[in-house]
Amino acid sequence: MVKLYVFLATLICIGILFHDGKVGALSSKDGSEEWGYVQVRPQAHMFWWHYRSPYRVKNSSEPWPIILWLQGGPGASGVGGGNFEEIGPLDMNLKPRNFTWLRKADLLFVENPVGVGFSFVEDSTLLVKTDEEAATDLTTLLIKVFNNDPILQKCNLFIFGESYGGKFAATLGLSAYKAIKKGTLKTTLGGVVLGDSWISPEDYVFSWAPLLKDMSRIHENGLQKSNILAEKIKQQLEAGESSNAFDTWKQLEDVISNSSNYVSFTSFLTDDGRNFNEISMRRYSKYSTVGKDADDIDILNGVIKKKLKIIPQNLT
Repeated sequence: MVKLYVFLATLICIGILFHDGKVGALSSKDGSEEWGYVQVRPQAHMFWWHYRSPYRVKNSSEPWPIILWLQGGPGASGVGGGNFEEIGPLDMNLKPRNFTWLRKADLLFVENPVGVGFSFVEDSTLLVKTDEEAATDLTTLLIKVFNNDPILQKCNLFIFGESYGGKFAATLGLSAYKAIKKGTLKTTLGGVVLGDSWISPEDYVFSWAPLLKDMSRIHENGLQKSNILAEKIKQQLEAGESSNAFDTWKQLEDVISNSSNYVSFTSFLTDDGRNFNEISMRRYSKYSTVGKDADDIDILNGVIKKKLKIIPQNLT
């Protein structure tokens, strides 16, 4: 009976928020934050969270930028990852971040694609199956959000994708550009930025070890072992064995770590001094689990969900 009441309450919440596909949004008392849902397709609901920068330059000759952050995975949370773990105004301990990107631009975080984080579908068959489908949903969200906000329409939109989010950013960039040219999306596209983008795994695994060898970070034996694994990954990808290719990639990480004094994943100038097993697990799992750490989940399902007020209770 309790489950029935929760289900009915969720349906009522959905009906209120998404009637006719309109934006259901709330904002902070000072207007510096706004968040809500857009029904991008019938029974498919995408969550967004916009931070207005307190550093916005008034009467500037240049349009103020807004950065749309797209997390990787696919399946990692933009709110849990991009916002609280990386560039938002608060960190995962809800303490002010000294170097938030909010100092340079407005920030827009989206739980993408539907089914990730606070975004959801009412029927699992509505989950996207291609990057192009995800781009269509994101374009619909941008149209609903930007076309209802005259201030946002004056901003330059920069689409930033991290890891697999690079694929989302590239496909969305083209889709958004077409919508702007048609006049259905009221904004200006400032650019598309790809950060450590996971666009072509085959090319990346073949270039990783040679780069480190050129930087004198791995020895010849490590290079040869890495190239053998890279060739194996190529063959597995060509055979459609994506899961096996992923497992081989883990082996490649192990070889490179052991051959390089655990070179940092993000900078070949530094070493990772932590326990190897911990490093390795963190490396190849972070792309699909950003924002899914137990402590992160407690915060998102606790104080953050309480603040936002509109997240269905069955979403965790």
